[in-house]
Amino acid sequence: MKVIFVITATGEEVLEMVSNDVAGLLAAVQGENVTFPFGSFKYDFHTLDHYLEDSVYRQELVVYLKGDSNVATTL
Repeated sequence: MKVIFVITATGEEVLEMVSNDVAGLLAAVQGENVTFPFGSFKYDFHTLDHYLEDSVYRQELVVYLKGDSNVATTL
């Protein structure tokens, strides 16, 4: 499934990936931190979006992240 990580405050998409273990991915991001080379974030919420592409219904998981106040973040 396509997974997109978005910064809640800005709406900026910071990563798009494909995962075959969505349940495991959700459990992991709901932990202490989600860390990228450019900063550390905390899980905020997620949505499961459905859309039509080339006459096929697809779905994507959008994971929203908020800044971790304990870690400096530079995007």
